[in-house]
Amino acid sequence: MPIAAPMLTFEFGDVVRAPFPYTDRDTRQHRPALVVASNLGAQQRMVWVLMITSAENRPWPGDVHAGADYRACGLPAPSVIRTAKIATVEMDRIARVGSVSHKTSSEVRRLLTDRFVE
Repeated sequence: MPIAAPMLTFEFGDVVRAPFPYTDRDTRQHRPALVVASNLGAQQRMVWVLMITSAENRPWPGDVHAGADYRACGLPAPSVIRTAKIATVEMDRIARVGSVSHKTSSEVRRLLTDRFVE
């Protein structure tokens, strides 16, 4: 009897490496992203992620700093979570690299709730 592949699970606040799509080009770049919902879509194999970008980039409304200890989050540099940039990606295309603090995930959740409930 074949052994089933392990089920990937991701939680709100997980930092992953994901093929994040660009809106202005027909390309994707693997970059850090924050999981905000999982087990979505066909056979529950999809996740919603928010783009994470360098804190050196021009700020956008709704950006959340990923935290002072960015390395503990699995990030290569000081970063911000861009709550305005959300994508749906397949679970088997992402890999967990860390997670943000409870304080950071709570701020992201608050901003998303405000945005979606308006």
